[in-house]
Amino acid sequence: MPVNDPHPINHAGYRDVPDAEGGDAARGWWDSHAAEYLDEHRSFLGDAGFRWGPEGLQEHDAHLLGDVAGARVLEVGAGAAHCSRWLAARGAHVVATDVSAGMLAHAARLDRETGVRVPAAQADARALPFADDSFDVVFTSFGAIPFVPDAARVHAEAARVLRPGGRWVFSVTHPVRWAFPDDPTSRGLTAQFSYFDRRPYVETDGEGRVAYAEYHRTLGDHVRDVVAAGLRVRDVVEPEWPEWNDQVWGGWGPERGAYLPGTAVFVTTRD
Repeated sequence: MPVNDPHPINHAGYRDVPDAEGGDAARGWWDSHAAEYLDEHRSFLGDAGFRWGPEGLQEHDAHLLGDVAGARVLEVGAGAAHCSRWLAARGAHVVATDVSAGMLAHAARLDRETGVRVPAAQADARALPFADDSFDVVFTSFGAIPFVPDAARVHAEAARVLRPGGRWVFSVTHPVRWAFPDDPTSRGLTAQFSYFDRRPYVETDGEGRVAYAEYHRTLGDHVRDVVAAGLRVRDVVEPEWPEWNDQVWGGWGPERGAYLPGTAVFVTTRD
């Protein structure tokens, strides 16, 4: 955490907290840390780039969204809308949403700097302000799902705003990584936690308030959530760590990435 953080972290670890507190923490955390996050990762993400995770898998190589030219596309948990900007430049009619006003302010700045404008709205991914059957594609790259206790609502909303046959694609931390310490070196190759322990990782400040919460779901949990939303799993992509990528990003890095998956990308469709 930055030294000037107005609410310095007093305790961090895996423990249960009330859903409302954990689920509401993301907005404030990303508002406070948007500039720091973007300064650190801007060159890797690209102001109008589309990567599915720290391994660096790009949409123009993976084609997980299909043909986007002319498609109605929604990005949830968009952050500064890097991915949406990439899609807009390729002919998609894209809208970006994020719960954080701080992140969306940076999205507007990048729109001005790149000359690629993406319509954006502040919205919780669990309650999207769009009509049923509004989009051909809905997606998120590491957005929304890790930061809420009730991810099933995110999937249900994605399914609701998708047209029949539409595609919902999302990337998350690979579930197996939760059994290992958040260390990108070889020290992070020894499991120290139960894969089946679903308590969230929580940071609280000196007054006991939840400042950050991130939620673990097993592979089966993710599949059950999307199926319950009326979606069909088409693919699960586990990007390998490429030789060119020497970046260390939190618990991701080339040393551990050579042995353990760090990202899972789920490709689903609405029947």
